[in-house]
Amino acid sequence: MKQHQSVVYIKSSELRQKKSLTGSRIFQFFNYIFLIFIVIITLYPMYFVIVASVSDPDELQRHTGLLLAPLGNVTMSAYKLVFQNAMIGRGYLNTIFILVVGVSINLIMTIAGAYFLSLKNIMFKKNIMVFIIFTMYFSGGMIPNYLNIRDLHLLDSIWSLIIPGAISTTNMIIMRTSFVSVPDSLLEAAKIDGANHLQILSKIMLPLVKATLAVMVLYYGVGHWNSWFSASIYLRTPSKFPLQLVLRNILLANQSATMTGGVGMDEMANLAELIKYALIIVSTVPILIIYPFLQKFFTKGVMIGALKE
Repeated sequence: MKQHQSVVYIKSSELRQKKSLTGSRIFQFFNYIFLIFIVIITLYPMYFVIVASVSDPDELQRHTGLLLAPLGNVTMSAYKLVFQNAMIGRGYLNTIFILVVGVSINLIMTIAGAYFLSLKNIMFKKNIMVFIIFTMYFSGGMIPNYLNIRDLHLLDSIWSLIIPGAISTTNMIIMRTSFVSVPDSLLEAAKIDGANHLQILSKIMLPLVKATLAVMVLYYGVGHWNSWFSASIYLRTPSKFPLQLVLRNILLANQSATMTGGVGMDEMANLAELIKYALIIVSTVPILIIYPFLQKFFTKGVMIGALKE
């Protein structure tokens, strides 16, 4: 009798396992279908822009609906016109300068402020934190910022896009929390060995928060790369415009026609449409290339920076 009950129990257990396995496979199947659908929706706009930028301009002008392949003969004329334009090249150089110098200053300021606020037994540390956090929620606004830039003689200077945003309060708090997560025993051992604050910061703290540093580079880098509004306010000389402002002027101010000299009006209008797509690709590809190298640190860095004391 007991053997019969055990056999029945084993069979029912196997049946439940098979049902559970079948349910799990069905869930995984629909989960994959759903995720593939999300990926298609996410990537199609970029795919559309790439395909449209190399399509025949006349065919593209007449086309409606989804675009799954280049129309007509593949042409690189839009990219040739883009790279022949002096403003595009100059905008790239300006943006690269702002990116390299700006991110370097951002990291130095953020690391210095975060390290100071992560130290123990600092007088008025809580009061200082209150003042810093206050700036996250309240600011003078656009007009006081403009007057401040003017009084600092930074108008029409690339430095007006770097110095005012030298540090982000949010990023500094994330970095500070990462520093706080470093075990105190390591810092005490370094102090016993005679290490000063600069040595502790460079040889102990920073190597242990590399993931957060990578996230800071990504945050600040994307911010500088995509920024155009500040440049439109503070800069007046076209040769100092960053790439995104040049792109905006072409896309929104309908200046694409200025890049298509020497062709007929109809062809010029069609090429102007292709140039818009080519400009989007040219301005987006560098960030798309850099992001995969930093993406593996993204989740870890943010999670470390989100830990509480």
